[in-house]
Amino acid sequence: MKNTTVLGAFGALALLGATLATPAAADKLDDVLGSGKLRCAVVLDFPPMGYRDANNEPAGMDVDICKDLASRMGVDAEVVGVTWAERIPSLISGRTDVAIASSSDSLERAQTVGFTIPYMVFQFQSLLPADSEITEWDQLKDANVGVAVGTTYESELTDYSAANWPDGKGKITTFQAENDTYLAVSQGRVEAGIATDTAIANILQSDSFSNLKAGPVAPFGADIVGFMTQRNEFGWINYLNLYINHAYRDGTLGDLYETHIGGEMPDLTTVGVYY
Repeated sequence: MKNTTVLGAFGALALLGATLATPAAADKLDDVLGSGKLRCAVVLDFPPMGYRDANNEPAGMDVDICKDLASRMGVDAEVVGVTWAERIPSLISGRTDVAIASSSDSLERAQTVGFTIPYMVFQFQSLLPADSEITEWDQLKDANVGVAVGTTYESELTDYSAANWPDGKGKITTFQAENDTYLAVSQGRVEAGIATDTAIANILQSDSFSNLKAGPVAPFGADIVGFMTQRNEFGWINYLNLYINHAYRDGTLGDLYETHIGGEMPDLTTVGVYY
C-alpha cells in the first residue's frame, strides 16, 4: 500500500509537471502575429469613419486606426469592407480578426461578441430636406423616417417610437446601407433619416447632398463605441484594450479625430477605463 501511495504521488507530480510544461493554447493574438496580417472589418459607407477614396481605396478614421494597430503589432493591415449587418458574422465566421467599425457597445451585442473599452463617441441626429419645417425631435412621429438596418440607431429609434409615438409606430423604413438612407431623404422617398452627427456633418459638405440639412439630435444619449471580436478571445481583447488606452493617452486618437472629423475629440474619460 505504501509503494502504491508513493507511486501515486510520483504519478501526480509527473502529471503536474506535464501540465505545467504544456504551452498555453494559441489565441487570436497569436494567430494575427503568426499570420503577419491583421484583418479589420470596417464599414466603408460611413464617412468620415470609413469610406472609399477617389482611387477606390479604403479610407477614414476607422481605417487609419486599423493601420496604426497593425503597425504597432508589426503586421500588415487588411481592411475588409462590410455592411453594418455583416460586422458580427464576419467575426464569427473567422473572416476578420477585429471589427473597427463604430460599433455601439450594447449589452445585447455583447451576448454574441466581445467588446473592448470605448474608442469613440457619437450623437444620433436627424437628417432632413433643406425645406423641412421639422425643428424638434418629436415632430418626427408623423414622418416616414429612414435608417440603416443593423445599426444601434435603428433599434433605438424603433424602441423610442414604440414607447413614445404610438400613432407614428410603423413609419420607419430600413435600408441596407447608410448611403441608401441619405439618397432616400434627398430624393423625397422618406421625410427624414437618422445617422450619427459625424456622418451627417460629413455628407453635408458634399455637393451630392446640398438639398439636405442637419435636424434635431435624438434624445437617446451618447453612442459609445468599441472594437468587436470573438467573445472568448480574452487575450486578444486584453491586447486591444491596451492598444486603445495607449492610442488615447499618446494622442493618436485625438490626432486622427482632428484629421478626419475636425475639432477636439469628445472626452472618453470614464472611471475605471481612462484616468
